[in-house]
Amino acid sequence: MKTKCRAAIVTWLTLALSGVATAAQQTTTPAPDAQPSPATSSSTSTPQASPPATPQTINPNTPEMSSREETSTTFKVKVNLVEVRAVVRDTQGNAVGNLRKEDFQLTDNGKPQVITKFSMEQAGAKPVAKPPNSGTDLDDAAPGLPLRYVIFLFDDIHLKFGDLAPVRDAVKRNLQTLQSTDRVAIFTTSGQTQLDFTDDRDKLQDTLNRLRPRPITGSGAQECPDVSYYMAEQAGNKNDPEALRIVSQDTLDCAFNGDPTKMAAAQQVAQLAIIRELDLGGHETQVSLATLKSTVQRMAATPGQRSIILVSPGFYNPDQLPEQMEIMDRALHSGVTISALDARGLYTVMPDISASRAPSPSIMGPMMQYMHQEALADEDVMSELAYATGGTFVHNSNDFEGGLRRLATRPEYSYLLVFSPQDLKFDGRFHNLKVTVKGQKLNIQARKGYYAPRQATNAAEQAKQQIRDEVFSQEELHDLPVELHTQFFKTSGNDAKLSVLVRLDVRHLHYRKADGRNNNSVTVTAVLFDRNGNFVSGNQKTLEMHWKDETLGSKLASGVTLKSSFDVKPGSYMVRLVVRDEEGQLTAQNGAIEIP
Repeated sequence: MKTKCRAAIVTWLTLALSGVATAAQQTTTPAPDAQPSPATSSSTSTPQASPPATPQTINPNTPEMSSREETSTTFKVKVNLVEVRAVVRDTQGNAVGNLRKEDFQLTDNGKPQVITKFSMEQAGAKPVAKPPNSGTDLDDAAPGLPLRYVIFLFDDIHLKFGDLAPVRDAVKRNLQTLQSTDRVAIFTTSGQTQLDFTDDRDKLQDTLNRLRPRPITGSGAQECPDVSYYMAEQAGNKNDPEALRIVSQDTLDCAFNGDPTKMAAAQQVAQLAIIRELDLGGHETQVSLATLKSTVQRMAATPGQRSIILVSPGFYNPDQLPEQMEIMDRALHSGVTISALDARGLYTVMPDISASRAPSPSIMGPMMQYMHQEALADEDVMSELAYATGGTFVHNSNDFEGGLRRLATRPEYSYLLVFSPQDLKFDGRFHNLKVTVKGQKLNIQARKGYYAPRQATNAAEQAKQQIRDEVFSQEELHDLPVELHTQFFKTSGNDAKLSVLVRLDVRHLHYRKADGRNNNSVTVTAVLFDRNGNFVSGNQKTLEMHWKDETLGSKLASGVTLKSSFDVKPGSYMVRLVVRDEEGQLTAQNGAIEIP
């Protein structure tokens, strides 16, 4: 699952952001690629200053401007935020898109919360990467740059071949509808069949053909006793006497020919089988959740609309809810939608007619009841992941093609509600969430809760994460006055130099005033992605500013320009620019360029 692309991204971002900590008390020489732009106007403006949070002394010899490769400043962030994505539908099942923040009521363990951030997202309305108006050698369009990413995650650990074959064929037909801006990856929970993002349909078809069930716990042949993970949990951990009786009787029937004098021995064998299944079943669930978590992390490193489609018969998750909540949190934070397709299709609960033996009549009835409960419990992970992240759960249907079309289509409208829990205790406890719309009878799909953190959030780590998140987003933000320009020139037939020029209107920033200086620090991150949305290279600089009033007021009419350079090959690229100051103000822009 950890591809070279992902490793490169993590390594670069970790190194680039590793210096986010307390403000460094150092002096550096202005870098040659950070310089005031030539003045184009004689107009002046009064700097926008804010009072310092703490007294600070500025050395008179401190340069007014300096830049460095590593970030080393104090960031201000809002911490302990909880994100809740809600899809609201009317009685006909249509998504509702005309609600406002004041229409919603959100409670945390029954206590009303203040929604501090609110947004409505409309499917297909994501900003498209467009070439910036730079007046340089930019193509008017960079065709084929990806806008939508889809991962098909096949749960081959739990899938049986009879379930896998028809849904795999439906996915093959679904891939025929790919658009030029779509990129698809195929992953498996076992990790044995993988294909990273591509638009090559032949590679996708070949990967689908190589899919096979990959159970961890043996060949899948019927064992004696025939005890599932769900049944083992009921009999072993929940001390259900009826479940224990069924397992013991099944052991007696298959291992001791139903001899009632051997019941004590059968019970001992049953206990060992229960312990073994608890261990193996728990391991399979843990592996599946770990793979899903890494899939979300991989998807978070793509610069566009992000959807994961989990293809699975479901699996039981009795005691790993914290890990499941972590997956939901990560997906919500990264704008990743998880949808699920129940590969069992339209099924009825009945003993497997292909099995070598059937349960004895004495346990057939109650065993059927447990099988029905197990079938419902196996769906819980898929339904909860889908409902919490704004996705769709398709089940009890053999129309896999129609189901995949539904899963590939995001809800027309969804809402993001963000709040900071009041009086939050760092105790790791579960908090129940409830979202309602005031005065209206509507169906609301949203997450059911979250786990409180066990320690306070570090502001510096939050700042680093915020930059990472924005790098892998296509959302455009304009808190800071920034212009993005792009230039390139060919150094040879197969090589080119790409320059990203960032012009910062420093006169209209917010400054912290101290000792006659106007102080702020801006981190500029420029990242290059290829035509499949894979990370190519990144560059990060921090601009330290300690302007004197006369400099800021009269000599910086055209701002400051920072330059980042990349050695590239011919092709289509997307440039992602993220600029953040120490007050937490953000600008994020996209640029697309075609290098012939």
